Amino acid sequence: MSTNRGLARRGFLAGSLGSALVAAPFAISRAAPPGFSGDPFTLGIASGAPREDGVVLWTRLAPQPLEGGGMPDTPVAVDWLVAEDESFSRIVARGTEQAVPAFAHSVHADVRGLKPGRPYWYRFRAGTAQSPTGRTRTAPAATGAPQRLRFAFASCQQYEQGYFAAYRDMAARDLDLVIHLGDYIYEKSWGSRLVRRHEVGIPTTLPEFRDRYALYKLDGDLQAAHAAAPWLSIWDDHEVADDYADDRSYTTRDPAHFLKMRAAAYQAYYEHMPLTASARPRGPTATIYERYRFGDMLDVMLLDDRQYRSAPACVNGARPVTVPDCPERTLEERTMLGRAQEAWLDTQIRNSKARWTVVAQQTLMAELDRPTESAHRFWMDGWDGYPNARRRLLDSIATHRPRNPIVIGGDRHAFFVADLARDPTRPTAPPVATEFVGTSITSEGPGAKGLRDALAANPHVKYARGDRRGYATVDLTPARCTVGFEVIDDEKKKDGTVARLATFVVEDGAVGARQA
Repeated sequence: MSTNRGLARRGFLAGSLGSALVAAPFAISRAAPPGFSGDPFTLGIASGAPREDGVVLWTRLAPQPLEGGGMPDTPVAVDWLVAEDESFSRIVARGTEQAVPAFAHSVHADVRGLKPGRPYWYRFRAGTAQSPTGRTRTAPAATGAPQRLRFAFASCQQYEQGYFAAYRDMAARDLDLVIHLGDYIYEKSWGSRLVRRHEVGIPTTLPEFRDRYALYKLDGDLQAAHAAAPWLSIWDDHEVADDYADDRSYTTRDPAHFLKMRAAAYQAYYEHMPLTASARPRGPTATIYERYRFGDMLDVMLLDDRQYRSAPACVNGARPVTVPDCPERTLEERTMLGRAQEAWLDTQIRNSKARWTVVAQQTLMAELDRPTESAHRFWMDGWDGYPNARRRLLDSIATHRPRNPIVIGGDRHAFFVADLARDPTRPTAPPVATEFVGTSITSEGPGAKGLRDALAANPHVKYARGDRRGYATVDLTPARCTVGFEVIDDEKKKDGTVARLATFVVEDGAVGARQA
């Protein structure tokens, strides 16, 4: 990013988030405007799901965000504007959405008719209250040939364990896209050296989940990252309950009760993220896996590895931790994605024609054996607990041979770089894909000794480091994929600064990363 572009970006952010109550060029007439007890745009704004002709714009009206929102039990009209310039002198789209109580007065405006591959500015108004301004970007045309795409990916932002200064750094970068890989909120308190508090217990009902999202989204640095670029997002476990698998949870044993809680959690997730209408929950089910195309440069497949997975193996219903291997783990019918999503992904991989194919999922895909003198040991909450599901996915890549397959993940609170082979028991077999896992935004990482031992026992894992918090950046050109591991100097400080920890490069036509 050039100095001028960086300064322009920081200037945009300072201006867009400075005030929510200023004049606006809205020309939509209405009856008497609703009165609010305070600023209704306390939770910020966001955009997501970028296509070549449009994006989804999001906000939620919440003048009392930690008290259920503070809105009347009636619909409220919310206007939106999209312009080609930050001053809104060239307005290209406008509309009105009804923010209804059933969805916490959230807004998901599906804007279409935009031009491909260019930035746009947007904002909302409810009554006389105006939101901050956000900047978004449409995807390049499907037939387009962009020469560069830049995105970041992040995960695991436990509110109590640190501040979100990493997002402030992300917002200042000139990114085309942000991909969030799960654990956007945490349902429970844990960890050491907590710097702020949830203040209330574990959410289990829809009002409680709404308040938990509101607490997280009040963070100004997180709001800035949402306002700076469009997001693609998927959930992991902590949006519902630690280490859950489909309708099974070691913390809530009754499946019927757990599914009621999951329905509340899924709805709150939808209400607070810039998702398409196709992701709107129907009770305890919701479809969040999807493919996004960015010209001939990039195909992104978003996966859901929580909602459909088989019960954890080898733990007899207990928490799925690292345990000795057992025959159940390798049963062929065990699935991480569910059969329907597996079939969908196979079709997407077969049809991918982009220069770079990114499979965006929640966790480390590479095998991470923790052998002892008497047994091989595996972590049963990740892909190691579902080895044949992983084999089927990698078989699909090996069979259909998309150009330059890259897997990205989060969840492990550590950076990893790995070669992915169809059979991890054959370390000399050629890999079929390259994997990058980003560390957490704030959540505490694993011990250094455990990672050193894992590296020694798993030669296909080329890099592992869990002592730093941050995120990853990806810079794509036709010739190479450059991945940067960006780390905060101290996540316990509000004013932490970010620096590059390591850089890896994958060359076009090659599998495997080299450290630059």
